[in-house]
Amino acid sequence: MSTTESVPDILHRTDPAAAVAHAARNRQRRSQLRLVKRVLAGLLGLLGLGALVYAWMPEPTLVDQVSVRRGDMHVTVDEDGRTRVKDRYVVSSPLLATSARIELHPGDQISDGGLLARLLPLEPALLDSRTRAQAERRVASALAGQKQAESAVARARTLLEFASAETTRQRDLSKQGATAERALENAEMQERTSREELASAEFAGRVAGYEVEMAKLTLARQSGGAAANKDAIELVSPVAGQVLRVIQESAGVVQPGTPLLELGDVKALEIVADVLTSDAVHIRPRARAWIERWGGESSLLAHVRSVEPSAFTRVSALGVEEQRVNVILDLDEPRAQWSALGDGYRVEVRILTWQTNDALIMPESALFRRDERWATFVLKDGRARVTNVEVGHRNGELAEVLGGLGEGDVVIEHPSDRIVDGLRVAARVDSKAP
Repeated sequence: MSTTESVPDILHRTDPAAAVAHAARNRQRRSQLRLVKRVLAGLLGLLGLGALVYAWMPEPTLVDQVSVRRGDMHVTVDEDGRTRVKDRYVVSSPLLATSARIELHPGDQISDGGLLARLLPLEPALLDSRTRAQAERRVASALAGQKQAESAVARARTLLEFASAETTRQRDLSKQGATAERALENAEMQERTSREELASAEFAGRVAGYEVEMAKLTLARQSGGAAANKDAIELVSPVAGQVLRVIQESAGVVQPGTPLLELGDVKALEIVADVLTSDAVHIRPRARAWIERWGGESSLLAHVRSVEPSAFTRVSALGVEEQRVNVILDLDEPRAQWSALGDGYRVEVRILTWQTNDALIMPESALFRRDERWATFVLKDGRARVTNVEVGHRNGELAEVLGGLGEGDVVIEHPSDRIVDGLRVAARVDSKAP
């Protein structure tokens, strides 16, 4: 046997049946090998197609998710406010006068009855040459009238002396029966008339003297000093407190009613916040409030004392007319905690209007309007589903859920315009609960 012959060749030469069986097995083996190759090729094709489809499939949109839960909730009205002295006193001038320089300054302590300001008489007006000449002529005319009145007094006194002597003579003659009764009556009447004329002349003399003095006063000018200080009027404080503002500090002429100073007690402060009338209807007296951003380290507790009954119109920064009303609050903290506050300081006010400790709540940022109703996107099986929600109270951060959602439901916070119903979504790692 040749060393180069294979076993199949040897079997084929020695046993034809074995050779046939061997050939059949070889054909079967080759057929199975081709089948395996086809299956493997198909699997590889499917894997490649799946990889291609997966590569081209859109990834889930990342969203912020939050769970609907039960918890505390409160609603507040937040507005800017300012401090104000409760009792403010404006001291004004009661008459036309010259106000001396006010030596007080804002912040000075004032006792009840303490001196605030001094009012002095007005200085005479300056005279020009024409007015002065007229005044001098009036003085001369008044002096002449005074001399005329003096002459009239002397004449009336002379007539009275004559009438008195005549009455005496007629009375003596009447006693002797040497004259008629009628003559005595005429003499007595003449005496009475002369006496009245003397009195009238004396009054006229006094009037002439006053006119002379008045005419001379027009030319006279007071130099002030002791005479002015003697006639000064002192304004005193009606209360004990502090000077809030000096309105008329320099000396000068003031009209009646001109404000000079403002007084008050900064230990008695109140907070004034103007709120929208739509918010004011929910504010009740004694409602709790917090004073924030006033400069201190912590908030100050306060309460609502009253809501003013009359509203006013104010134009907002956007040019919109708003109806607002003042809400007055009193501080509940001890004076030592807010002693740095003064009159007119700016603060931020939060007034409580509603609260509960067992509300079904969700972030208000997860809500949007849909067909005049509130709706939200709920996560179900990895997809966003639009769900209508019945909403109660809202406070700008949280919303009270009255219907449409249950505790534990997961909603999408801050949904963008890319989120639509049925979209595949996935939660961001940093998503948080409300």
